[in-house]
Amino acid sequence: MKFPSLIISILVVINFFLLGCKNKEDENLLSSSTTHKTEEQQEKRRMLTESFKEYWFSGVAEITSYQLSQERYGELREGTAVNIFVTEDFLPEAQVKANTASEETLSVLKLNSTKKFLTGIYPYSIMTSVFSPIETQGHAQKISHSVQEWCGQVYMQLNNRKNFEMISHSYFEGEADQEFTMERTWLENELWNIIRLNPEELPTGDVSVIPSFEYLRLRHKEAAAHPAFASLKQGDSLTSYTVNYPNLQRQITWYFTSRFPYEIEKWEETNATDPKDTLRLKTTAVKMKRIRTPYWTQNRNKDQVLRDSLGLR
Repeated sequence: MKFPSLIISILVVINFFLLGCKNKEDENLLSSSTTHKTEEQQEKRRMLTESFKEYWFSGVAEITSYQLSQERYGELREGTAVNIFVTEDFLPEAQVKANTASEETLSVLKLNSTKKFLTGIYPYSIMTSVFSPIETQGHAQKISHSVQEWCGQVYMQLNNRKNFEMISHSYFEGEADQEFTMERTWLENELWNIIRLNPEELPTGDVSVIPSFEYLRLRHKEAAAHPAFASLKQGDSLTSYTVNYPNLQRQITWYFTSRFPYEIEKWEETNATDPKDTLRLKTTAVKMKRIRTPYWTQNRNKDQVLRDSLGLR
């Protein structure tokens, strides 16, 4: 009569063993799932304040015009620069703006930075776009850059996937059409967005940085990371952030408001015009006007008057 009790005990032990194996299997699956997440998916999440959400998710863009003094060919050229910061939904696989938000989209802060200036008889037009994730502290998802002038045009693009995937097109000999990959590291172009998102995340001390695409293309430099030293100096009203590349004889400093939303008021950039030359001409951009508006809806002839509010002709 004791056999049923013995059988029940054996079944309990077997069930306990199988359940333990199942739990262990589930743990392994969870561990495997975490292990196989991309580096970007495992990045530390940002805590977004209500003031941040109210400012950046209000359905308008922040547009700032700057009086530009641009060094080119050993001389300073007068011009204008415009920075447009706006949030949008982004498809991480296709790496393009999404038509609508979904479970597959990321919220990104986009910077469209433009410059226009003259070199003698002919004009320069430069544009750089940077797409940075908002909810995590990962590297920029994508950067695109182009330069147009009367001699021709160049284009460069970075896509952040397993590595940095780069393409470059140029009309210069030796630079024509290139495709290559790079290990992920700090990008000078993404530092603009980090300033706006959270300056406390800016790298400081000895760092490895890929210089701005504008610098690489105008100076005909190979895309590569370079040793740099970065410093952040907090002020009552303005904070400065400097990245210095000793090997390139290049330095760039941003000046931004010390409190949210950390508006960029001006920046300065100094490059050696020639490795053997002591001439150092400083490119500067100083804020003229700033507005917040849904510019993409203001595309009629009557809307041209809005350019006056930015001090743009």
